[in-house]
Amino acid sequence: MATRSAAKAHRQSLKRRLHNRALRSATMSALKRATVTIAAGDPESSRDVVRAAMAALDRAAQKGALHPNNAARRKSRLLLKFNAAVAALQAPVEEPSPRKRKAAEQPRTSRSRSAGTRKAKK
Repeated sequence: MATRSAAKAHRQSLKRRLHNRALRSATMSALKRATVTIAAGDPESSRDVVRAAMAALDRAAQKGALHPNNAARRKSRLLLKFNAAVAALQAPVEEPSPRKRKAAEQPRTSRSRSAGTRKAKK
């Protein structure tokens, strides 16, 4: 190192790097745990895990380990996943009514459709 102050700044940056790395790792683990819990399909347990992941993201942004916009983007995406999963579980399952059948299910007549219905192209 050229100067004593540069040596001290380097030592501080190494300590800060280790601290930020640990904080970022814990945050990403919380995010992954939340994503897995959402995919499992239990809205009650995933609500608590998502809340913990959002708190971890806020904490990492406040301490400078993550950029605030990065944390906000990740929180937004996490909530979109959570809300989509909850909406999918709460959506009513529609069963087709017996009066409305799809075209594939309707009985076909014995007469061929193409016989006499097509016009000859010139």
